[in-house]
Amino acid sequence: MTNRETTRVTLALGVATPAVAQTDSAAVENAFNTLKTYDWDADREALKPIDQAIIATHGDATARQALEKRLVDALAGGLSRSAQDYVCRKLRIVGTTHQSIKALAALLPAEETSHIARYALERIPDAKAVEALRDALPKVSSKLKPGLIGSLGVRRDTRSIKAIAKLLGDSDIQVARAAAQALGLIGTPAAARELSQFAKKASANLKMPVADARLICAEQLLADGKKSEAVAVYKELNSDGQPAQVKIAAMKGMLTATTKK
Repeated sequence: MTNRETTRVTLALGVATPAVAQTDSAAVENAFNTLKTYDWDADREALKPIDQAIIATHGDATARQALEKRLVDALAGGLSRSAQDYVCRKLRIVGTTHQSIKALAALLPAEETSHIARYALERIPDAKAVEALRDALPKVSSKLKPGLIGSLGVRRDTRSIKAIAKLLGDSDIQVARAAAQALGLIGTPAAARELSQFAKKASANLKMPVADARLICAEQLLADGKKSEAVAVYKELNSDGQPAQVKIAAMKGMLTATTKK
């Protein structure tokens, strides 16, 4: 950390609450040094100054960016798995810049770090974070695909609809189910169409996951003010051939739609 960055953090800490104000730049520096050799059995309290600095710099963009850069630099420095986990959790809070996104994206293909990296990217509001998740999808193993698909669903990434829809027929049942759920969460008319088309040819072990996803999709459509599109999905799900519980849920959905202004 440069002198200027250290000064920023120190100033921010100086105006924080009394408990946080006790953390000074030297303590933060020591914590980052500890991070280099931190492992699962280490004392978690040794990293507390970083936690306190994050709290203290809330509202100070410059100080936050200084901490973010320090965390990103640490992530690129060959940390242990446990230290990487810690840094990714902190970047979920302070990660905003392209540099953070790039560092987290680099962890997506590895089984050991993919999950925590995508959790962090889910929380970063920048569109580049979603782009990183989207770009990683075709590059990761089948084992990691469900998680990435789920993150894209959480972010309601409409640009992923086609790519996710292609995975509805994946030979890996976990990938296929994740694709259905993600399309339901994205909840746009385009996502509804993909689910509707696939439902006609879905295998027996996918019929219920797809039906559940379509119910979720209809709820999203209704919440987004697309009443007619939601009702159309509910009507399809209330047709013959659907399990009783699906038809009941669809009828309830239609009743909700008719009373919604």
